[in-house]
Amino acid sequence: MVSKIYSMGLYGMEAFPVEVEADLSQGLPAFELVGLPDAAVKESRDRVRSALKNCGFDFPVSRITMNLAPADKKKEGPIYDLPLLVSLLKASRQLSCHTEDAVFLGELSLSGELRPIRGVLPMADKAREAGFKRLFVPAENAGEGAVIQGLEVYGIRDIPQLFAYLRGMLELSPAVPQYGDAASPEPLDFADVKGQPEAKRALEIAASGSHNVLLIGPPGSGKSMLAKRLPSILPEMTFEEALETTKIHSIRGKLPPGVSLIRTRPFRSPHHTISTAGLAGGGPTPQPGEVSLAHNGVLFLDELPEFARASMEVLRQPMEDGTVTISRVGGTTSYPCRFMLVAAMNPCPCGYFGHPTHPCLCSPHAVERYLGKVSGPLLDRIDLHIEVPAVPFEELSSTRKEEPSSQIRQRVNAARQRQNQRFEGKPYACNADIPAGDLQEMCQTTQAASQLLRRAFESFGFSARTYGRVLKVARTIADLEGSEKIDTAHAAEAVQYRTLDRKYWMNK
Repeated sequence: MVSKIYSMGLYGMEAFPVEVEADLSQGLPAFELVGLPDAAVKESRDRVRSALKNCGFDFPVSRITMNLAPADKKKEGPIYDLPLLVSLLKASRQLSCHTEDAVFLGELSLSGELRPIRGVLPMADKAREAGFKRLFVPAENAGEGAVIQGLEVYGIRDIPQLFAYLRGMLELSPAVPQYGDAASPEPLDFADVKGQPEAKRALEIAASGSHNVLLIGPPGSGKSMLAKRLPSILPEMTFEEALETTKIHSIRGKLPPGVSLIRTRPFRSPHHTISTAGLAGGGPTPQPGEVSLAHNGVLFLDELPEFARASMEVLRQPMEDGTVTISRVGGTTSYPCRFMLVAAMNPCPCGYFGHPTHPCLCSPHAVERYLGKVSGPLLDRIDLHIEVPAVPFEELSSTRKEEPSSQIRQRVNAARQRQNQRFEGKPYACNADIPAGDLQEMCQTTQAASQLLRRAFESFGFSARTYGRVLKVARTIADLEGSEKIDTAHAAEAVQYRTLDRKYWMNK
């Protein structure tokens, strides 16, 4: 007898339906598994055999052939344990029920309990799209799958529970998604940061337009402190952004326990020893890297020159395109990676180059070599270059209350609202993503501002990319001021944020 059960497969962000077929025939007892299974799928035979016996079922003594279709797509991971077991039960006539509208996913323990798996959310979305009505997953993954509307998701603890439900002996209620991040700590607040008004202003502009930022300053000036508080002033994610972000974290197995949908913008801060594959993504089966885990959030690179040159340069294409494409022998996949890059660095190896009171111990050659680790093309892709000087004692000891993140966030939200109205019907939502073809329409300037930008372009030798980024920053500053056109003050401030690299890189 041949039985058929439906499951799902996953490659990158793309899920696809999988038919799990079982055939029992006469001959010497054997258990054959075909359909391009990887090592983890082949090991399912032993887990299924033990789970069946330990749950009180009979393991068929016959020639068993199981097929995972389509046969030309590789099947990976332990997610096929559950559908293989259910298909085998149906083929051996130990289970008789309607499963044509259902999808089964789950890893089995030897005792028949279900263990959590990765990638449930994108597979649930594809199952709904393919017309399936029910999804059976491990109990820990039920809330994640329940985020998808129009699909009943059932969390299963073990095989006896599933068997009882399919036989009509037990009632189960579909899972309900748990919105909001579970047990997340209180966000860091800009009210904790003493002084640094220029850096705070720059980060407010960056948050309003989703611009990339480079912070340069001596040790202890507050660069990391400022960067870590940036998420507290970013606008809330839309449902579509939250769904896409959660899919990436689900695929990587980074979804926090008890969280169905990630609502807070990610903040990723990889160590400078990270490899190019860890940053951009990769592996035999391409997995998302830090740039994708930071999608719709912040990627913070502290001590930027300490990163390997290859790791820094791998950021150039994702920063431009908002996607990263990973090619391997087995195939090619793309992950979204539209993130805000926030980089921090010292001006020299000792950290005190240009400091007004602390002498720098580095030779000119050491300073030049240190700054040379950050390439011009990467600097060109960073919109705001900010100097973060040492904070004087008077400001550190001041009892004056600093502006909290909640007030800054109100201005950021107002600026983003103006952008949403301006970009209605467009494939982008913030100023940093305006394509070159729409710059003239979206970034209209007054005659005086246009003349100022022309003089800056000629004086500082801006590239075409730099000019476009200055224009976008000026557009964001105008949005913060509630201005429809970019005026002279907006353009001047935007140009100011692109001149710091001349101080360090051009006058080493």
